[in-house]
Amino acid sequence: MIQKITRSILTGYYRPVSRFVEDPLGIQQQTLDYLLKHGRNTIYGKENNFQSIRDSGDFAARIPVISYEELRPWLDRIILHKQRDVLWDTPVKWFAMSSGTTEDKSKYIPVTKESLYNGNYRAGYHMLGIYAHHHPDTAFIIGKTLVMGGSQQINRIGGNIYTGDISAILMRNLPLVAKRSRTPESIALLPDWEEKLQKLTDYAVKADIRAMVGVPSWMLVLLKKIAEDTGRSIPELWPNLEVFFHGGVGFLPFQEQYEKLIPSAKMSYWETYNASEGFFGVQFSPASKDMLLLLDNEVYYEFIPEGEWDKDNPVAVPLGEVETGKQYAVVISTSGGLWRYMIGDTIQFTSIYPYLFKITGRTKQFINAFGEELIVDNADKAINEACRLTGAKVTEYTAAPVYFGEHRNGAHEWLIEFEILPEGGLDEFARILDENLKRLNSDYEAKRSYNLSLGMPVVKAMEKGTFYNWMKYRGRIGGQNKVPKLSNNRKYVDSILDFVSSK
Repeated sequence: MIQKITRSILTGYYRPVSRFVEDPLGIQQQTLDYLLKHGRNTIYGKENNFQSIRDSGDFAARIPVISYEELRPWLDRIILHKQRDVLWDTPVKWFAMSSGTTEDKSKYIPVTKESLYNGNYRAGYHMLGIYAHHHPDTAFIIGKTLVMGGSQQINRIGGNIYTGDISAILMRNLPLVAKRSRTPESIALLPDWEEKLQKLTDYAVKADIRAMVGVPSWMLVLLKKIAEDTGRSIPELWPNLEVFFHGGVGFLPFQEQYEKLIPSAKMSYWETYNASEGFFGVQFSPASKDMLLLLDNEVYYEFIPEGEWDKDNPVAVPLGEVETGKQYAVVISTSGGLWRYMIGDTIQFTSIYPYLFKITGRTKQFINAFGEELIVDNADKAINEACRLTGAKVTEYTAAPVYFGEHRNGAHEWLIEFEILPEGGLDEFARILDENLKRLNSDYEAKRSYNLSLGMPVVKAMEKGTFYNWMKYRGRIGGQNKVPKLSNNRKYVDSILDFVSSK
């Protein structure tokens, strides 16, 4: 009976998804109207004359697209000067700390009651509803969910305002019924990484784990530790485990390792797109990793076409004007008080009815030192194919340009940590990687022609544990921290090489 009741609840979570799938543009217009209604009461809205905005065209023409650097002075009004109604007309009690993938210092993203409950939590219900729609016999909700969260180091910055990892904020404010089914908050959000790993292991081996939530790279560390400590397989420990809701980084580089750890035909891997700024997408079917754009979570979306990203005044298009197969940078306006904010992620739509997409990278995470326009999506797929053909398994990687020298052309240097080294050696792996990058990216192929401007990839194998220890050294373990896969400069590659040489 409990199972029937929970299935009925989960099925109900799918109904709002059906509504915005059927009327996506109408729902987005309602969202914009709602946001502007609240925005007119704010300092930002008054200074930008929200009162005169009547439609999406006015909104795009009069309100500038902004980056975090342009947002920060408005946040200082809240944090430092204790002003009210700066970006949203209800109090901002939380700021999610986001290190991003290419920033040294934390970003502070405002979180309001509305963005928390009507944004993040509502999107979470959509995730459950979509999964249950395709798995009507699901029973994970009556067991425990293993959550690999960030840090619970919640820092008060005055005036009843707190900062913390978004996962800590979400877990702190969860309804009691939801907390009971998840990893205890006191464990999941421990600030000390080693202590957290051990206590999560101690908890998980005794629990009926049926679902997992977290970033693939960090969850993999935990699962390997559990398997090694117990000497038992994951399906043996948790026979009812059925789904891993994952996000934060692409799953493809980790998929083979998960399938080896969890050799179970009933196991599902469900992609999500959530960030400190909001929860934006969920995998729509078991057949594809393409995600459904969530349209009723108090987020109004716009999209900047490739070629406009680096302009001072980029032109963004509304949802109704996007096309499949093109790269777009995501711009959001939210009930958290973000107005036409460019979050730095790039996506490509694969369908417009419904609006399905895949994440392709970051506006700041790419290599274009020689005009090759290499993005993370290309790199992940090429690495995966090189692994398939050489029997290799990759744990982590990062790549950056090698600049022209007196006696050499430019190239890409790849630092790769292998779980299993490639058959045929690194040169063969590099050759296959190169061939697949050419296949996936015509600009890369053109620059590689005759080795005139771009030479063969330089692949270096890192010792096991290198990336983990480097991230730990930098204080970037767990949570939403991630290894930057591509960089247009050598900052991260040189940092890793220096770290290795200093050991």
